[in-house]
Amino acid sequence: MVQQSSQVSLAAQTDYQHFGLRLDQVVADLFPEYSRSKLKEWILGGNVTVNGEVCKVPRQKMTGDESIAVEAEITQQVAHSAQDIELDIVFEDEHILIINKPADLVVHPGAGNRDGTLLNALLAHVPDIDKVPRAGIVHRLDKDTTGLMVVAKTIPAQTHLVEQLQSRVMSREYEALALGTMVAGGVVDAPIGRHQTKRTHMAVREQGKPAVTHYRVIEKFRAHTHLRLKLETGRTHQIRVHMAHIKHPLVGDPAYGGRWRLPKGASEEFADMLRSFRRQALHAAQLSLYHPESEEWLSWQAPLPEDMVELIEATRADTQQYGLDEL
Repeated sequence: MVQQSSQVSLAAQTDYQHFGLRLDQVVADLFPEYSRSKLKEWILGGNVTVNGEVCKVPRQKMTGDESIAVEAEITQQVAHSAQDIELDIVFEDEHILIINKPADLVVHPGAGNRDGTLLNALLAHVPDIDKVPRAGIVHRLDKDTTGLMVVAKTIPAQTHLVEQLQSRVMSREYEALALGTMVAGGVVDAPIGRHQTKRTHMAVREQGKPAVTHYRVIEKFRAHTHLRLKLETGRTHQIRVHMAHIKHPLVGDPAYGGRWRLPKGASEEFADMLRSFRRQALHAAQLSLYHPESEEWLSWQAPLPEDMVELIEATRADTQQYGLDEL
């Protein structure tokens, strides 16, 4: 039995029909997919805001012109099966496991992905890990993002690692290929929250949670930029959202890449390479943290996967074709 948590982010606007109703009645009407008892629990727990202010009073009367938002977490016990799925293990001891995740591997089971996930693989590799919340998974990578992840094999190790993550001590660096030629590195400091209409997407929103991404240029091409990025926070889809926000979305990003476009004058070979790259060009290249038992500062690197190496080489060749060896 594994403890699984999911984040709930809801937002809605009241109207004239809600005038004079209590807050608990209004949220029940706005969010009927959740029980009244659960919604009341969230109100009392400070998970509901009215016009940006936390409201813990279920009987608070509404005027019919409020913005109501819910940010909460649901935890439940879910039974998952152990599956013999090969893992690329970079480091392992009795406390932690460092994994180089391939593309197409989902981290947690969910709708449409009930098995064949990293969690199923962990249950087979470390049978006792079912006693650790979330099977020891401390942080996630999107399904098609490759690279390094840390997994805790014990509850004390998980507690220690989560504290490092929350205090921003743990260091995570990524490589990516972005659209457009960027002049220099910089910082994106923009809050991220659930998209207002696309429930599986995130977006830069004023009422979102703080999110900071640092980036620097590794190599500039005529129509793309190879980047190194460092997370200061760890919001869902953070790098993808932030890069799209500054008009440099990641190559191949199906959610935030925007309208498909090819560089002017691209060869058919290069155009085919770009069209065939059907995932966000993002790789978790370096992970550094304090070992939860020894307190030693450790760091691991994972080389770019072959598909990204080939993509960057093709992008470099496209640039050289125009006599632009150095930008």
